[in-house]
Amino acid sequence: MPKLDLAAIPARKGSGYPAPFDAPCAQRVRQRLGDAGGLTDFGVNLMRLPPGNWSSQRHWHSAEDEFVYVLEGELALIEDDGETMLRAGDCATFRKGSGNGHHLINRSGAMAVYLEVGSRSPADITTCSDIDMMSANADGRFVHKDGTPYPEPG
Repeated sequence: MPKLDLAAIPARKGSGYPAPFDAPCAQRVRQRLGDAGGLTDFGVNLMRLPPGNWSSQRHWHSAEDEFVYVLEGELALIEDDGETMLRAGDCATFRKGSGNGHHLINRSGAMAVYLEVGSRSPADITTCSDIDMMSANADGRFVHKDGTPYPEPG
């Protein structure tokens, strides 16, 4: 049956970024709805972002379009040109290859809930705008912008 049981979908807390870049995203919670439904062409994530947390490091994608739809709460969308407030019912799109880094910050006192949708391109490279970090969808490893890998956690 195509209906998903949200309670049965694993919730992953944190980001997987190497330290210290993981700290601003440490309390975010992601449920991979697209994976749970067997989707392969695009991903859909249900995200919960507590007050004070970031969605991610500010980043842009080389080969993957991205879409965000806010379900509850309010979020500050940070891009190269500044800040835009997103509230329940608002959405934003991020075109692949734009070079315009983005992320969301919950500066409110309440939980924010949103959907993020991406095209899952295996050729995609995610480049962080404000820090020396990038990642390829092909292997998911975080590396410096010169290609040097970050140490493996552990």
